[in-house]
Amino acid sequence: MISDVFCKIIKGDLPAEVIYKDDDFLVIKDINPQAPVHLLIIPKKHFDSLEDFMDPVRSRARDRVASPKDRGAATSNGMEERNLALLGKALVVSHKVSHQLGIAEKGYRLIINEGEYGGKLVPHLHIHLLGGKRLGPKLVK
Repeated sequence: MISDVFCKIIKGDLPAEVIYKDDDFLVIKDINPQAPVHLLIIPKKHFDSLEDFMDPVRSRARDRVASPKDRGAATSNGMEERNLALLGKALVVSHKVSHQLGIAEKGYRLIINEGEYGGKLVPHLHIHLLGGKRLGPKLVK
């Protein structure tokens, strides 16, 4: 069983400040905020990274441990339709939460960190939503 910090938060084993939740996603405040608003959009279904969506073997292996509800019809390249739909829904959740917090009008930034060089710290796919101030054009110092 996978047991990263986000899986533990989703299961209720660790506390977090929840901003939004539905059947597929949990949105929490980042414990080390880099902006006035810094949220993490986390799929409840565990995916290590975007590679789980792009590699049919990894996707099928992950779904062998998923519930039947989480399994979708295979697409032509072996990826699961439901998994792919979750990627799109993540953007919808981002939009919804940005409006809920009143930052949508002035703007916000979405970031996915992938791998060692991308700065990923938790092996569970998640999207950072940052806003509440002018963020500027640079992502790195």
